[in-house]
Amino acid sequence: MTSPTVPGFERRLGLFQATTVNMTQMCGIGPFVTIPAMISALQGPQAMFGWVIGAIIAVADGLVWAELGAAMPGAGGTYLYLREAFQYRTGRLMPFLFVWSAVLFIPLIMSTGVIGLVQYGGYLWPALVHGKGLSTLGHVVAVGVVGLVVLALYRRIGDIGKITSIFFVVMLVSVLGVIVAAFTHFHSSLAFGFPHDSGSKFFTGLGAGLVIAIYDYLGYNTSAYLGAEVRDPGRVIPRSIIYAILGIMGLYFLLQMGVLGVVPWQEAKDSSSVASLVLERTWGKGVAQVFTVGIIITAFASVFAGLLGGSRVPYNAARDKVFLPWFGRMHPRLHFPTVGLYAMGVVTAIGSLFTLTDVISMLTAVFVLVQSVAQIAAVTVLRIRQPNLPRPYKMWLYPLPSLVALAGWIYIYQAAGLKPILLSVAWLAAGVIAYLAWARAEQAWPFGHEEIHEAFAEHPGQASA
Repeated sequence: MTSPTVPGFERRLGLFQATTVNMTQMCGIGPFVTIPAMISALQGPQAMFGWVIGAIIAVADGLVWAELGAAMPGAGGTYLYLREAFQYRTGRLMPFLFVWSAVLFIPLIMSTGVIGLVQYGGYLWPALVHGKGLSTLGHVVAVGVVGLVVLALYRRIGDIGKITSIFFVVMLVSVLGVIVAAFTHFHSSLAFGFPHDSGSKFFTGLGAGLVIAIYDYLGYNTSAYLGAEVRDPGRVIPRSIIYAILGIMGLYFLLQMGVLGVVPWQEAKDSSSVASLVLERTWGKGVAQVFTVGIIITAFASVFAGLLGGSRVPYNAARDKVFLPWFGRMHPRLHFPTVGLYAMGVVTAIGSLFTLTDVISMLTAVFVLVQSVAQIAAVTVLRIRQPNLPRPYKMWLYPLPSLVALAGWIYIYQAAGLKPILLSVAWLAAGVIAYLAWARAEQAWPFGHEEIHEAFAEHPGQASA
């Protein structure tokens, strides 16, 4: 299905660019800073299989995104899907809560990229780090990096597509460089030196490992957030999601195995810059420093791609009068959402002032309930409520992938820990209160009558009613 261009956006992203946007956002700095945490959680070389199980959950959830994104290719992703699915019973509550959550968790994901970037910068400039965290100077640099990303995004989507492709190449060279270096000095006795109780340790630490793994896979849905700017979205969005997940899974598995084949797992789990350590031991410190620069650029690219997609979410909600109206402003000449970009940039900068593990746990707990679980429900609701909705792609083996994704997300949510769960529930409760105040002022449900608009069933390809 070829969708008409949504007013204000340009359909410039093809399959290659959409896939590279996803993969750049997925990879980023994530595996370079979380491989030690994965090894620590699973207590041995069996950590490599944590990425495989994480990929199974990501693919199952990716099929949810594929069906919804292909059927409703507008700017905003989950916001659109929840708006269309839950309008019949709860008006605009669910899309409001999603945007409320997204303004927090999307930039927090970007904050982890910034923190990791500065941590690896500490390999070149030790003054940036202090112990396992960032120094005062490191925090200043982190905020400066966020400002640079926002400045880089201040341009047309066509230009951004070209920049993203360049970043993708740098990311690929960085990851493949570490992999090649590791396998040229690979010791199978290290990589496959499983402890005698590796099985029990694997399942004991699997919950914590999956929190890490799914964090590293986040980003496979970026092309769906950019649905209004994707060419032939019914074909491109599903393929870009699946290709990205499978490609990144292969890279993560090889990267994890390669690290374990060079550095003993007991040492690797305590390293703050494990990729640089591998390169230093295989090709020397000079080469390690060069590739560390590539890793830093990769981290910058992931933040770039994430803020690119995330800034479209509050913009689309504001256009539909479900969020603060000033988020609906678009640059008159360059055609990008201005306030959404600035606001998420600010939250990203604030998030970069906290520790990496705290940010990962919090963002995981925040997005699971309103995005992941509600969106899985939306697939079934829409199949019942809107059977005539054009679906250029339908989920394979429906509803099995939905059930696998649901079980995976519930398991990951409880594994995030009590404090993040309580904080996520509190944030959600605050969102409900904010919605009720907004709904009373707007005379929306439950204080007024809501009209049903099946935007995509009535006008296929349009982003809003």
